[in-house]
Formats: sequence, structure tokens, C-alpha cells
Amino acid sequence: MEALQYLGPTGWMAIEVAVLVIVLAILLWWSGVVRYIPNDRLGILEKLWSFRGSVSNGFIALNREAGYQPEVVRGGLHFFMPFQYSMHRANLVTIPQGQIGYVFARDGKPLPPTQTLASNTDADDFQDVRGFLEKGGQKGPQRKILREGTYAINLAQFIVLTAQSIYAVNLSSSEQNLFTNMSTMISERGGFEPVVIHNAEDMIGIVTVHDGPALPDGEIIAPTVANDPNDPNFHNNFQDPEKFLNARGYRGRQLQVLADGSYFLNRIFATVELVKKTIIDVGTVGVVVSYNGRHGTDISGQAYRHGELVEIGSRGVWSTPLLPGKYAFNTYAGNIITVPTTNFVLKWTKEQFGEHRLDENLSEVSLITKDAFEPVLPLSVVVHIDYMKAPLVVQRFGDIKRLVEQTLDPMVSAYFKNIAQTKTLIQLLQERSDIQRKSGEEMREKFNSYSLELQEVLIGTPRAANGQNSIEQILIQLRERQIAVEKVETYKLQERAAIQERTLREKEALAEQQAKITTSALTIEISENEGKAQLARTRQQAETIQVTAKAEAEKVRLGGQGEADMIKAIALADAERIKATGFADAEKVRAIGLAEAEATEKKVAAFGGPDYQLNSQVLMRFAEAIENGRLPLVPQIQIGATGGEKGAANGLVEMMLSMLVADRVGRQTVPDEIPAPVEED
Repeated sequence: MEALQYLGPTGWMAIEVAVLVIVLAILLWWSGVVRYIPNDRLGILEKLWSFRGSVSNGFIALNREAGYQPEVVRGGLHFFMPFQYSMHRANLVTIPQGQIGYVFARDGKPLPPTQTLASNTDADDFQDVRGFLEKGGQKGPQRKILREGTYAINLAQFIVLTAQSIYAVNLSSSEQNLFTNMSTMISERGGFEPVVIHNAEDMIGIVTVHDGPALPDGEIIAPTVANDPNDPNFHNNFQDPEKFLNARGYRGRQLQVLADGSYFLNRIFATVELVKKTIIDVGTVGVVVSYNGRHGTDISGQAYRHGELVEIGSRGVWSTPLLPGKYAFNTYAGNIITVPTTNFVLKWTKEQFGEHRLDENLSEVSLITKDAFEPVLPLSVVVHIDYMKAPLVVQRFGDIKRLVEQTLDPMVSAYFKNIAQTKTLIQLLQERSDIQRKSGEEMREKFNSYSLELQEVLIGTPRAANGQNSIEQILIQLRERQIAVEKVETYKLQERAAIQERTLREKEALAEQQAKITTSALTIEISENEGKAQLARTRQQAETIQVTAKAEAEKVRLGGQGEADMIKAIALADAERIKATGFADAEKVRAIGLAEAEATEKKVAAFGGPDYQLNSQVLMRFAEAIENGRLPLVPQIQIGATGGEKGAANGLVEMMLSMLVADRVGRQTVPDEIPAPVEED
């Protein structure tokens, strides 16, 4: 208070001015005359009163009525009529990079019952509310979306939904729930981000449009429209809904698919389902069964009465299959049935199945043989399908697995059941090769009638079904029988081996004794040759003496009978003595040879065998008897002829010696013939 007493008139005036300014500022602010808007925000004006009254139609006051004004207030100081406007500050709408914003209009023309989203053909500027409404903009969710960037949008007219927030002013609780649910639905569809299809993922996008006219009756998928970039209504893969609808595109699932790339689609307008590309592997073809297209003309020919084949693009089974490769095929517009073109094996076994699993439901064929056995037969069939005939097979049977299960399985099973009824179990086992060959030849024609090529039939070994052992007993008996046969053959071979071994041992022993045998043979031959030489010399001497004696005897006989008789007797005595001497020498040599020949059988055989040995022994015994009995070799009384050319026999000894010599000579010259008796003069 003391300080205030020293203020003077000037001081008090300054205080009064300051207070007045503060009160005036508060009054201006409270009355709404002055408003400041930061540059990163905007102001939405709500007119509190107007001489024109309130808005009679719609939500935005286009004619300066009381209500939300179409224009927004940007950054800076702004002056208004006191107590006439209410300022709603709002943030600028920001769409981050790579994201999408959705717009909902509070005011505009109402949507017709057949329309899902508001058209933006003319009214497409969401920052110009007046222009939007004057151009016939419609209320509700808009077809046009907001790409990345910052927008000064009147949030009283438009609500903007982004992944981060909901941009709006004066939201009631009901509106808050509505837009929250809408944002959740868009988020579930991934609608705040573009559709991105990566090449490495081998995916395609199947598009379903939720706006536009409905499909005609009988159609299940919408045809492709305005897909040519040169078309004025080119919608660039559904990214421009207005052009798509202007091209008379239908709502529903679309035939056109999205390939690799990024697509900014309004997910309220169109949703996308990612499916895998159709991949036709090497060794297969794809037969297309199209559910869409024009009704084509049957090109299968009059001879084929199992269905129609149509050209590519028509509805039905395409006559030309898809070759190996990747295809962006809309699987909702058709079905691709993969048909193997390489050889594939169908196995009638429960535990095994082929690579394509066409035979996973097949099992062994149950048989009943001629002798009432019930085996099961595992078998395999190698089949080939010509790739140009694949559409015929699909048209006739639907798919390959159905062909296998409903046609080939009963046909093959019935064939082998018929074969089994004509064979016994043992015949079925032993004639498997013939049955396999015959079955391949007979079933090949049946397979050809189904546009199939039968390559090979492979039959396994029949076996007993579960719980049966009768077949196993038969097999055991067959095995035992075969083992017995093999044993017999083994024993025969062992016998032959034993004989061969014995022969080998004999030859080895003979080889070891070959030197001795050779020496003995040479000794025998030498002895035999020496005996022959000695015998020849002795015989020659005896003959010489005999001839000389006869000559002398004849001479003496001519000289006188008495003297002749005496000389003849002397000559005969000398001849007998010389003959006996030669015979004794020959016997000596022969005895030596025989003694050496007795060492082996061949020595005996070399000298004429046992007969000659017996004669020799008789002569030896006879000579010993004469020697021991001291009998005269020349008989004391001799009777002989006196006048003839031939004399009588010279005695028993000479006869036996002659027989021995003749027999020996006959055996040396003609072994196989009996020697004739030799008569000596």
C-alpha cells in the first residue's frame, strides 16, 4: 500500500491500460473474434448462429447457414464475428509411406440399394468439401482411397481411417463404435497395406469385387474386362474401381488374377485371396476343365461318344493340355487335372504305392485256385498315357485315380481271378513267367480301349492271406522236395568227383612209377630180343648140323650099308647131342628171361602168356626126368625108312621142341590165330 501511494497519475494510468488490454484480450478470445491456428493443424468452423438460419438439408452448411462450414481454416491468426463461430482444431491427415487411408463421407447423396461404395467419378477431391457436394458426391464409404501423404481434410465432413488412428471431429459413441468396427474389418483384410505378391512365393491373387452389378444367371465367375492398357477404362488390376465399373465389370469372384507385384486396392471394394500358382511338373500335363467361357463346339469327333472336348477358352474339357510350366490359373474358374505322361506303376499291394499315389487304395488280388487254395497275389502294372490323349482320359473317367479305382482295379482283379481258377497252386507258382507274359499280351488291347498304353505286367509270388497257413505247408513240401532233388544231384556230382579223384591218383601213381615201368619194359624187350637171337643161332646150328649129318649119312649109305648105318648112327647121335645142347642153352636163356618176367605181369605176357610158361615147365620137368633117369636121348633101337626122300620122326624130344618153337614163332607173328603144326623133314 505504501508503494501504491508513490505511483503518481502516470503509474496508475499504465496499470489501468494493462488491465484493460488483458480484459479486452480475454473478451476477444471468449467471444471468438480472434483465433490462432498452428501451421501443422487446421481449424474446422462451426457456425453457431446465422441470419440464414440452420442447415435444412444435409450436414454441411453450404449457404452460410448455421452449422459446420465446408471450408477449413489453416495456420495463422484469424478474426471472426464475436460469438458466431466455434473453432474445432484438428490434425492434418497423414498417410505413412506404403499405407492406405479410407474415407467415409458424412454428407452427400445417399447410396442406391444396389451400390456398396460411394462413387468418385466426379467428386473425387476430399479436400474440397463444397466441390465434392456440388458435384454430387455420395455419403458413406468412398471407392477412392488415400495414398501416402498429408491432407488438409475437413474432418466434420469426412472421417479418415488409417492403420494408426481414426481422423474425425465430434464423434458420438455410436459413430465411434461404427468406425472402430470398420477399421477392424479393414485391418483383418490387410486393407491398410497394399497387396504384395512376391515372385519367389509362386502365388497369385484371386480378386472378389464387392460392388457393381450382379453376375448373370448361370455364371459363377465374372469375366475379364478392360485389361488392355490401351482401353480407356483400363482399371489397372482393380486399382481404379470407377473405371472397372464403367467397363461393366461384375461384382463377385473375378476371372482375372493378380500376378507378381504390388497393388493398392480398396479392400472394401475388392478383397484378395492368395493361392498358389499351378505348376505342371516335367513328366506331366494339365488337363483343363473350365467352368467359364462360351459354350464351345465338340471337336472330339463322332467316334468318341464319352463326352465333349472343346477349344481353349471355352467351357468344358480343353482338347489341348497344359504342358510343363507355371500358370497363373484361376482355380475358381476351372480345374486342372494333372496327368502323368511318364511311365507310372500301379501296385496292387497294401503296404506300397507309387509316386503319384494313384494306387494307395489298391490291395493284393484275392484268388481261388483250381485245387481250392485261396492265396493273395501282389502284382504291379506299368502304364503310360500319351499326353495328347490325356484330355480323352479325363473326359471319360474324370481323373486318373478314379480310372484306377473304378475301372482298372476290377478289370485286372477279375482277369487274374479267372486265371487262378484254371490253375492249381503249384502251377500258379511254377508258371508265373508264362502267366505274366500272357497277361501282358491279353490286357494290352483292353488298356488301349481306354486310351492307355500297357507297358508291362509284373506278378509277385502268391502268398497266404492273414490267418492261413495251408499255402505255407505246400511251399514247405515243395522246398523239401527240391532239397531232396538237389541232394541227389549233389551225390551224383560227388560220385563223379570221387571217380575223377581216383583216376587222378592212379595217374599220379603211374607217373611216379613211370621210370621204373619204362626200365622194366626195356629190360623185358632186351631179354626177349637176346632170347630170340640165341634161339635163331641155335636153330641155325642145329639145321646146319642136321643137313651135314644127312649128307654124310647119304654118302656113307652109298658107300656101304653097314658103314652107312654106323655113320648114320654116329651122325644121328651127334645131331641129337648137338640139338640137346642147343635146346639146353635155349632153355637156359628162356629160363633167365622168364625169371625176370615173373617180376611183373607184363614180363609173362611178353613171353607168350601162361600157356608157354606151362610148356616150358613141362619140358624142364621132362629134361630133369631124362637127366635123373639117365635115359638115352637116342633110342637104342631105331626104325626108319631106308629108301624114301622123307624119313620118319626123329623122336619125341625133337617133336616137342619143334612144337615149342612153332608155337613161339606163331605167337610172335599172328597173336590172334592158332599156329599150324610144323612138319620137319
